[in-house]
Amino acid sequence: MVAKDISHRVSKPILSGISVTSGDSPIPSTRTKEGKLLEKLDDKVMVVNQLRGELKKNSVSPHCSVEQELEKAEKDNLDETEWAAETAQYKDIDTKSFRQYELACDRVKQFYEEQHEKQTVAYNIQARINFKTKTRARMTIWEGLEKLNKLLDDSDPDTELSQIDHALQTAEAIRRDNKPRWFQLVGLIHDLGKLLYFFDSKGQWDVVGDTFPVGCKFSKKIIFPESFKTNPDFLNPLYNTKYGIYSKHCGLDKVMLSWGHDEYMYHIVKGSSTLPPEALAMIRYHSFYPWHQEYAYSYLMNDHDKEMLKAVKAFNTYDLYSKTDQQYDVQELKQYYLELIDEYFPEKIIEF
Repeated sequence: MVAKDISHRVSKPILSGISVTSGDSPIPSTRTKEGKLLEKLDDKVMVVNQLRGELKKNSVSPHCSVEQELEKAEKDNLDETEWAAETAQYKDIDTKSFRQYELACDRVKQFYEEQHEKQTVAYNIQARINFKTKTRARMTIWEGLEKLNKLLDDSDPDTELSQIDHALQTAEAIRRDNKPRWFQLVGLIHDLGKLLYFFDSKGQWDVVGDTFPVGCKFSKKIIFPESFKTNPDFLNPLYNTKYGIYSKHCGLDKVMLSWGHDEYMYHIVKGSSTLPPEALAMIRYHSFYPWHQEYAYSYLMNDHDKEMLKAVKAFNTYDLYSKTDQQYDVQELKQYYLELIDEYFPEKIIEF
C-alpha cells in the first residue's frame, strides 16, 4: 500500500509544496526537485493564463458583436455584493432533507469508514508527488465531462443521477440567477476532478466525499467522526493535536486537505485557466463541509480565507440544492458551455 511504502521515509512535509526527502536527496520529479519551486511555477503559470484570458476578452470574438462582448465584461465585473447575494431559487426548499447521513444507505457509510481510515499524511504526500510527476490524460474539458458520466458517486446520499446531469443542474441554477460567466463555469466543472477515479485512484475513497485536513486533530464536525479511530494518524502525537504540523492562522493554502477530486481539480484549474481566486476557492473547498458549514478549523484560517469563505458559501447553495430529479438536454446546452469553457481555458487540450 502506498502509505506504508513512504511513511518511514518522510522527514517533514513542506506544505507550501510537496518537498519530501528520501535519504539524503529529494524524491526525483519530472518537473523540478523542490516543492516550493513547483508552487512558484504554478503561480507563474496561473498569471500567464490570466493574461492570456484578458487579451482574449479584449479582442472581439468573430461570433459576437461589440455590444455582446461589453455585456459579458459587465457581468464578469459585478461586485461581490451582487454575485454573492443569496438566491431566491431555494427560499422554500427544505434544507434538512439534504445530507441526511443518518438515513444514508450502507454504501455511503461504508465509503466514509474506508475514507477515514486511509486518508493519512503519508498517503496525501505520495498523492501530491504522483500529481506533480505525471500526466494522466490529455483532453478537452467537455471530453472530460463525457468521460465522467460513467461514475456514480458512492459518497453522495442526495442523488442517483449521472455526473454530467449534476454538473448541468448546478451550472443552470447559477445561470438562472444571472451570476457571472466564470461562476457558471465553476458550476459546470466543480466535480470534474472525479476523473481521478478512472486514472490512478485506489477506489472512491481518494476521489469523492467530504474533505478535511490531515496532519492535525480530526474534528468531531466531520461526518462519521468515530471512524477516524482506525486511521494510523489518530494516535500519532505529531498529528493528533489541535494544530498538528500547522500553526495558528497559517492559512488554508498551507494545509493538506484529504486528497480527492477537489484538490486535484483545483491544481489543474490553477495551472490551465484564467478563472479568478474566488472560483479556485469554490473548486478547492466545496466538499470541505466541516469548514464552510460548521466553521471547524477556523483557527487555521487567515484573512484571505475569510474572504474566500464567502465565495464558497455562495457556491455551495447551488451545488447542494440543485440536486433534483430534473434532467437537461445535454446537446441543447452543449454549445453554450463549449463557448464558456473556451473563454476561460486558453488551451483547449488540458493535461489531467
